[in-house]
Amino acid sequence: MLKLRGNASKKGFTIIETLVAVSILTVAIMGAMTAAQAGISSYILSKDQVLAFYFAQEGFEQIRNLRDENRLKKLPWLQGIAENPSDPCYFGEKCTVSPIESVSPVRCPVSGCPLIRYNATTGFYGYNSGWRETVYRREISLRRIEPGEISITVTMRWSKGIIERQFTARENLFNW
Repeated sequence: MLKLRGNASKKGFTIIETLVAVSILTVAIMGAMTAAQAGISSYILSKDQVLAFYFAQEGFEQIRNLRDENRLKKLPWLQGIAENPSDPCYFGEKCTVSPIESVSPVRCPVSGCPLIRYNATTGFYGYNSGWRETVYRREISLRRIEPGEISITVTMRWSKGIIERQFTARENLFNW
């Protein structure tokens, strides 16, 4: 039997005490990292939702602006929007509008509406093919409620990695 002299048995930690201390420290650090990651993910989702909301609002405003311009020009209120089956946003069709490239709506192809693009120099969003693609798609569809009222539905779609998100908003527009 080995006998230690003096206070030699009271120096340092045992291997078990060290492993327990390291384990506790690891769990504490992992908890903090998980909380930080959840906060960053929540921030990114919130930012995406806010942008989608603003893009949807812009879609409403563009259709409303076209209606107002028609009124000022003394044209039928849905002229160039949904007056005839050949109009881009005719009832049941999907269309998109861009305040930058054109003031006229454009009918979306069967494959879906194009991605919204971003110009890093000006900070504008639109559909210019020379700009960088974003992850957002805006679909505008109209439905007739009665002769002087339509329903505008704007659906925003975007994806981050494998997760697809969607935001839909609806607003009624009147022939004033």
